[in-house]
Amino acid sequence: MTRFLRDSLTIAGKDLRSELRTKEALNASVSFSLVILLLFSFAFDPSSEQTREFSGGLLWLVFAFAGALILNRGFARELPNDCLDALIASPVSGASLFAGKAAANFLLLMTVEAISLPVFGIFYNIRWWGQFWQLAGVLALGTWAMTVIGTMFSALTVNLRLRELMLPTLVYPVMIPALMSAIQLTTQLVAGQPLAGDVLVWLRLLVAFDVIFTALALSLVETVLVG
Repeated sequence: MTRFLRDSLTIAGKDLRSELRTKEALNASVSFSLVILLLFSFAFDPSSEQTREFSGGLLWLVFAFAGALILNRGFARELPNDCLDALIASPVSGASLFAGKAAANFLLLMTVEAISLPVFGIFYNIRWWGQFWQLAGVLALGTWAMTVIGTMFSALTVNLRLRELMLPTLVYPVMIPALMSAIQLTTQLVAGQPLAGDVLVWLRLLVAFDVIFTALALSLVETVLVG
């Protein structure tokens, strides 16, 4: 376990340093999120109560599409100079490689969300901080679900010529249960309502999705990478 954590942290640190050096995916993802939020603010009345009712869906729609720009780079940045082959041939296990890349992607996605959320509140006149810690927990669970699925399919499509197109096509259908749960929970929290009653079913579904797909990804990533 100690070696697994050490190897995972090494991979995560390498990916974060690489991204922060160029900021290619991060800048593109943040810019995309802000532009979509701005465009939608012209399409809907920010003061309308109906806008608040689908605010969670709007927020996760932005996160899901912006996230694809980051997730697609997870394994694609290893293609030059056959770096991916070197990583696969290294003593690092496939599970450690996956966990490290997933952790780096998770932190990058959370950074995009942390920047987008205040802008969302300003554009749509929504006080989203009423249930801040619960909202942060839901964002973390939903982002991890998106990260696990996206990182796994990024490894699966890394050698395809049309990987930028294939990754969203594969990820979004699998993400439907997690996205539905995150949307319901986020809408409830943005409205200032605590998570209680029937809404907890969505929280259980989101947690179960994270646990199941994390376990599947860690057990299958070796087969996906090596074949």
